[in-house]
Amino acid sequence: MNRRSFLQTTAAAMVAGRGIRLRPAQRLGPLGVQLYTLRSVMSQGMDTVLSRVAAIGYTQVEFAGYFDHTPQEIRAMLDRHGLVAPSSHLALGDLEKDPAPIFEASRVIGLEYLTTPWIPAERRKTLDDWRRVADAFNAIGKAAKRAGFKFAFHNHDYEFQPVSGTIPYDVLLTHTDPELVNFEMDIYWIVKGGQDPLAYFARYPGRFPMLHLKDMAASAGHGFADVGQGTIDFPPIFRHAGPAGVRYYFVENDQPAGSPYDSVRVSYEYLRRLTF
Repeated sequence: MNRRSFLQTTAAAMVAGRGIRLRPAQRLGPLGVQLYTLRSVMSQGMDTVLSRVAAIGYTQVEFAGYFDHTPQEIRAMLDRHGLVAPSSHLALGDLEKDPAPIFEASRVIGLEYLTTPWIPAERRKTLDDWRRVADAFNAIGKAAKRAGFKFAFHNHDYEFQPVSGTIPYDVLLTHTDPELVNFEMDIYWIVKGGQDPLAYFARYPGRFPMLHLKDMAASAGHGFADVGQGTIDFPPIFRHAGPAGVRYYFVENDQPAGSPYDSVRVSYEYLRRLTF
């Protein structure tokens, strides 16, 4: 045994003797991108956007609009570039009014999650309003499950502004059926709302199968930043994400400072290098 091997073995034995387990460094699995980040370049053509996203290294995308393409056209583009779309953002009113066409299109595209990203302001003024929204989520989730899909809700920061002393996000989590309603946690917005992602992982395990990854700038306005370029401490989030049930990670920057392609590339390269 050489000196280096001896030291490594001795160190491991000392750690084991203290009851401490050495934990191997981990990396994130497949990465996705929320295409809202690239909306300004969709005029170049969705096929071009998907091609460039795939060339960066992303294997998954989340839609925020289909830009007048048919489900068949979208599926063909995804297949051509080796991409899958686990989720798409869809308007709450559309999912309530007549979900059948959405289910049909989503089946062609290959979606798993039908995700609504916004609750109209007029529907969330009181706690009773929030409870009614939770009831609506349960109804959508039930219909989605019957059709072979999962329903999810994506947060901003308004869900964390207390109403009558209660955080509305908690109302949604406690008044929805875990078998019917999932949550896509946006890391930037939950931090902007003054909350801790790890606390929500611990309190509601299994409720967050998807994360939106975007960073918070250090500037006074605490605006958006590419992942790894801001103030959010991502490694602890990722260490707890797997045990909390997270399956999909979507990079997003609502307002890229420069080229959106550069934005998603910077985030991708940071996340690919990161160990936690």
